Amino acid sequence: MHDLAPQLFALLFAAAFLAGFIDSIAGGGGMITIPAMLIAGIPPLETLGTNKLQSLFGSGSASLAYARHGHVNLRKQLPMAVISALGAALGAILATVVPGDVLKAVLPFLLVAIALYFAVKPSLSDADKAQRMTPFLFSLTLVPAIGFYDGVFGPGTGSFFMLSFIALAGFGVLKATAHTKFLNFGSNIGALVVFLFYGAVLWKVGLLMGAGQFAGAQVGSRFAMKNGANIIKPLLVVTCIALAIRLLADPAHPLRIWLGW
Repeated sequence: MHDLAPQLFALLFAAAFLAGFIDSIAGGGGMITIPAMLIAGIPPLETLGTNKLQSLFGSGSASLAYARHGHVNLRKQLPMAVISALGAALGAILATVVPGDVLKAVLPFLLVAIALYFAVKPSLSDADKAQRMTPFLFSLTLVPAIGFYDGVFGPGTGSFFMLSFIALAGFGVLKATAHTKFLNFGSNIGALVVFLFYGAVLWKVGLLMGAGQFAGAQVGSRFAMKNGANIIKPLLVVTCIALAIRLLADPAHPLRIWLGW
C-alpha cells in the first residue's frame, strides 16, 4: 500500500483516533475505520483483516487504562478473553459457511433494540446489580457466542458484550465497559490470527491506524472513567443507532436488496 497518498494516511490515522475514542467508551469504532479504509481504496478482505490489527491496539490500550485504575483485573479475566479469542477464530474460519446475509439483515434491528434498552432503562448506573447468570456459565455461553459473531461479521460486538455484562452479569455501566474492552481484545486476536493465515493484513496501514487507535482509546477511556454512566449510556445509545443507520444506508445491504429499495 505504498501507493497511498500522504493525505490518505493522515485520513486513516484520524479515523482510527476517533474510532479508538468512541470504541473505548461505547464500541462501534468499526463503523468509522472500515468505511475509511474502503474509501482509501483498500480491498474488502484486506480491510477486514487490517481492521482487526488496528482494533487490537484500541482494545488493548483501553484495557490497560481501565486496569490501571482498578476497573478490571486482566489476570482474572484472561480465561474469558481466551474463550472470546477461540470463538472469534472459529467464526473467522467459518465465515464462508455461516449465512452472512442473514446476520447483516438482522443486525440493525438488534442494535436498535440495544439502544432502546439503554435509553428507557432508568436504573442503569455504575453500581453493580444482582447477577442473573454465574460467571462460569457466562464464560461458556455468551462469551464464545459473541466472540464467534465478531469473527464472522463484527460490527456491534462491544455493544453485545456491554448488554450481556449489564443485563446478566450484574455489572455497573463503567465496570461493564472496562470488561468489554478486554474480551474485545481477545476476539480481535482470534480473528486476526485467521486473517494473517490468509495473508489479508496490510501491516503498514494497520500499524499506522493502530497508533491512532491507541491514542484515541487512551483519551476515550479516561473520559469514560471521569464521567461514568453519564457519558457511556447516551454515547452507547447514539452509537448503536448510528451503526444501524450506517448499515441500512449501504445499497448492498441484504434487506434493501430483498425489498428492492
